[in-house]
Amino acid sequence: MGKGSATPGGGNEQICPEARIRSGRKRDMPTLRLPRLASAELPKPFGCYPFLLYLYRKYMNEMENHPVILSVAGSDCSGGAGIQADMKTISALGGYAATAITAITVQNTWGVAAVHPVPADVVRGQIEAVMDDLKPSAVKIGMIYDADMVGTIAACLRKYRPAHVVYDPVMVSTSGKRLMTEEAVGRVKQELLPLTTLVTPNLHEAEILSGETAEGLQEMREVARKLADTYHTSVLIKGGHLPGDKAFDLLRASGTTLGYEQPKIESRNLHGTGCTLSSAIATYLARECSLQDSVRQAKDYITRSILAAKELNIGHGNGPLWHFHK
Repeated sequence: MGKGSATPGGGNEQICPEARIRSGRKRDMPTLRLPRLASAELPKPFGCYPFLLYLYRKYMNEMENHPVILSVAGSDCSGGAGIQADMKTISALGGYAATAITAITVQNTWGVAAVHPVPADVVRGQIEAVMDDLKPSAVKIGMIYDADMVGTIAACLRKYRPAHVVYDPVMVSTSGKRLMTEEAVGRVKQELLPLTTLVTPNLHEAEILSGETAEGLQEMREVARKLADTYHTSVLIKGGHLPGDKAFDLLRASGTTLGYEQPKIESRNLHGTGCTLSSAIATYLARECSLQDSVRQAKDYITRSILAAKELNIGHGNGPLWHFHK
């Protein structure tokens, strides 16, 4: 046996770490300092073991920093838009994505071939299951195909009263496929719009909802004001389809109109931009940002998502964004 530390008795007996602790000699041992935490409210074994309590509290605190956002929308099997784009966006921005699927679409980067609505009672069941358990901080609504489904979703919103509701009125796909019936549009205006925090139509959708044309900035302002005043909500009109090399968006909120202008980005990968923007806004609202800050940060996020996707080679048509950029 090798030479050990001298003991008080003068021998060469080795002293193990436990012996050092017992004898008060702790200089060779690392010290773990834990905060003093109350444990009375927790069941055993947490109340008996402060370190387990510390880990539990740390875990719960981390979970609280990831708000739940419920996306009520259609499924895109190609992954570029709809529920799939929402889940990627919410996750990339630090939220937890829950879903209620309203329709199964058959589509790819070339376009939408078919739409198969999910029965309204199944949509209700999905929403109630999430709301009763996960308690989402915000709800993002996308594609709603028929009138019965509009009524079902509106009834759920009245029942649960979520703090934030962002509605992206998906009515016609980029390829021209109609994604909402005429009757559904009427019920959206009557029942759903008054329950929203923010509505995010593009120019064509804003015209359908308002019954007015919006072919220039002044008309966009009038349409935004009309929608906001009529339905007592905030409105973000996306003007990316206006002619010219600049993209103009208008936010009407609390009686004020704000404009956002930036250069258009030329890219073949723009599939799912509306879904991404609306779910990003919902996520920032769930993280307790103001509406204006949520819109600003969401627009910055989608700009970076478009730029990050410019060199993507996914599909042969209108490709997706890249949501997980740095």
